[in-house]
This record gives sequence, structure tokens and C-alpha cells, in this order.
Amino acid sequence: MLQVRLATWNVNSALTRLPRLLPWLDERAPDVVCLQETKLSDEAFAEAFDGPLAERGYAVAHFGEGRWNGVALLSRVGLDDVVRGLPGEPRFPAPDSPAEARAVSATCGGLRVTSVYVPNGRTPDDPHYLYKLEWLAALRQSITDATTAVVAGDMNIAPTDEDLWDPALFVNSTHVTPAERKALAEIKGLGLHDVVRDRWPSDRIFTYWDYRAGRFHQDLGMRIDLVLAGADPAARVQAAWVDRKARKGSGPSDHAPVIVDLDTAPDGDAGPVVPPPSTPKKLPHRS
Repeated sequence: MLQVRLATWNVNSALTRLPRLLPWLDERAPDVVCLQETKLSDEAFAEAFDGPLAERGYAVAHFGEGRWNGVALLSRVGLDDVVRGLPGEPRFPAPDSPAEARAVSATCGGLRVTSVYVPNGRTPDDPHYLYKLEWLAALRQSITDATTAVVAGDMNIAPTDEDLWDPALFVNSTHVTPAERKALAEIKGLGLHDVVRDRWPSDRIFTYWDYRAGRFHQDLGMRIDLVLAGADPAARVQAAWVDRKARKGSGPSDHAPVIVDLDTAPDGDAGPVVPPPSTPKKLPHRS
């Protein structure tokens, strides 16, 4: 079996993040990378990234639409049977609208990897919320063999209240509603494991911090970027962690990468968050 470091990162504009993304690839050396919110057309992504990524040994599959959304897979362990989009996926705002660029799948190192950018949902009474639930149902139906599947990306769902810095603030918001969490649980119910939470069941772990109000520096975030892995890759996990360093410094995305090491852990059993926040806090104990 190939030794694989897999990562997912919502870069919140690939072109804006280019000066950070390429050095991060050199530093962390992931073998498979799921990117979200590239916000580029396929042509613009190819013009900016194909050369630098080829120099680093990556094959690339990108699915973009321009100003919004956009997902990509980068792989140094094979990139076969690429599929852009989901079979039977819903359209928004109308059934005849173009499909949004929210999922791309390929076989990489024997794993069927899907990079996903789940719709936000906006508010529970917005039509976009129903679109989100329909899109999650299409994602679940697209997973035909969960054993070797990896679904990674920005799920726009915090699986439990432990994945929020203050659950009381989100009571009337998306990302935490019972229907969204149920949809995510149904995807996991196919046989997928939330490998970061499985490895660190009681730790304070976030992957997203709003740019506003100094929330990153106060570690006031959410865990909405997940790696869901089938029985084969889940059994091979040697390390699973959030690369908080990539959220620091000048011009970061508001998300941090999530990194999962299969078979070997080049940096040891790092985690759950590297480096940890300067004033770490434990999650409140749930009775």
C-alpha cells in the first residue's frame, strides 16, 4: 500500500492564497490535497497553478465556475476516473440552473477521494437551506463503495456542539440544525469515520475562525472541515490534525488545513492542533 498524507483546505480564493499555498505544499508535502472555494474557472486555475503544481509532482483535477465555489484535487499518487459534480445533484436557484462547482472525485492511491464544498444554507428559512439538504442527500447517494471512500472538505456543518466555541450563539443558525446534522450522520452511517474526532474525542478542535473581532487569536472557532474515511483508510490512520499554523500570519484563509497521515506519520502523532492556541481551553464536559 502507498503511504499517503491527505489534506483538505478551504483556501477562500486560490489566486489570493497562491503565495501561501505553494510554500505550504513544500512544507507539509501532502500526497493528496482537496481544495475548496478556489473561486476560479478551470482555465484560470490552469493558467495560475498547472505549472507550479506539475513542478511539485501533482496531477490536477479542478472543477470551477469563476467567482464562486470551485473545488480541486491534487495528487502525487495517481488521479484516475475523475468525476466533476454529483450524479443527480440539485440545482439552485432553479432546476434548470447550471450545476455549481462543489464536488470533484477521483481515485488516488487506491482510495476514492471526493473534495466537497457543501452549500452554506444561509439561514434555516432560506431556500438555500433546502438546497443544502438536497445536495447532502445527493452526496450520500454518490458514495457507492464506502470501504475505500474518503470524503473531505468544507462540510459547512459542525457535527456536535463540541465543535463550536459557543453553542448558544448558533441556536438559530445554520451549520448546527438537527436536519443538517442528521444528513451528515447519514453520510457517516454508510461506514465513514470522522477521523479527527475519532482520534481526539474530547479535545477543543476548530478549523474555521471568522476574520472579524479577533476570533482566531481568541480561538473562537468552529470545526466544519472534515475528513470522512471508510474502513480501509480509517484503519490506516497514524495521525490526524489541524494545521493551525497555516491560519496565522499575513493573508490567510479563514480556514486551516486538516491533515491525515495513513500508514506512517512523518511528523509523529501530531495534534490535534499544530501549533496549539496560545491560551488553550478544554471543551466543557457534556453531562
